[in-house]
Amino acid sequence: MAVGAASPIPATGVLLYKLNNASLRVSMLHKRKGNPFTEGSRELFDLAGQGRIDVFFLGGAQIDGAANINLVRAEGRRFPGSFGSAFMYPVVPRTILFREEHSKRTLVPKVEFISAAGNPQALLTGKALFSWQKDRRRFRLESIHPGYGLQEIMTETGFEFDAGTVTTTEEPSKQELSLLRGAVAQAIRADYPDFAKRVWGLN
Repeated sequence: MAVGAASPIPATGVLLYKLNNASLRVSMLHKRKGNPFTEGSRELFDLAGQGRIDVFFLGGAQIDGAANINLVRAEGRRFPGSFGSAFMYPVVPRTILFREEHSKRTLVPKVEFISAAGNPQALLTGKALFSWQKDRRRFRLESIHPGYGLQEIMTETGFEFDAGTVTTTEEPSKQELSLLRGAVAQAIRADYPDFAKRVWGLN
């Protein structure tokens, strides 16, 4: 699994998953020490091109209904840039898009600049989970996180989507919460100290 830069939330989920899957190899692009490859990102891109990266978590300042992402500019603001997203997105078989903020500002009808395009497996936000329908080229709402409703998701999403039988997103178990607050929080602190302090209270 590979996690894009500045992505503490998916990195946390991956580290939680790794605790029960010791053989899992994880690359976090945020810092070099979070990358197990000897040649850093160059080796990661090479493995992706060979089809040896199974899952990639990728965020964007904007995400549109065609599953394009924007990492360059939006609303007159400049962002760090695309880095390797234009290569990784189409070649990794299971790319999961994510954006914590779920609003019409971030989930837009059409991105202002296409940094990368592809066929994601899913889109995860702070309010809901969408799957990607490759044949229809549009998202389908799968579940809504506790505390939110369908009307709010429809109002706060800037693009059209399908909605079949929508469920409530399953909450983490007591054991998972214990691991998140303990071993995972300690592990994530090295690469994301501000996130660990804000979410887990670690200094």
